Amino acid sequence: MTLTCVNCPAGCRLNVVRDGDQIVSVAGYRCRQGIEYAHQEVMNPSRIVTSLIRVSGSSEPLSVKTKQPIPRHLIGDCLAAIQASFVTLPVTIGDVIIENVLNTGVDVIATRSLPDRTCRSAKVKA
Repeated sequence: MTLTCVNCPAGCRLNVVRDGDQIVSVAGYRCRQGIEYAHQEVMNPSRIVTSLIRVSGSSEPLSVKTKQPIPRHLIGDCLAAIQASFVTLPVTIGDVIIENVLNTGVDVIATRSLPDRTCRSAKVKA
């Protein structure tokens, strides 16, 4: 199996030989990160998921992401859970939007802040 390591800018092409559930060898890496990436990607591939979620009463969506990587095979279900949800304002960057998504132990969090926009009038001087 051939992989391109994404852990550093070098982008090493890794050749991984696997025998069942065991990695026999990894070649083509220039640093230790390449070996670690190959093992993680072959044995337990995972990704951070980024998406948009609906905001109640607004046409502007909110960007969200998983706080840590989730197993790659759960990405579609995670996106479906996000699309089935909505948030209410205000939201602060880092707020937990969906706790423990799909029982992974990983939260979906806001990646930016959105203030409550229900009152946007200028201050009135007395």
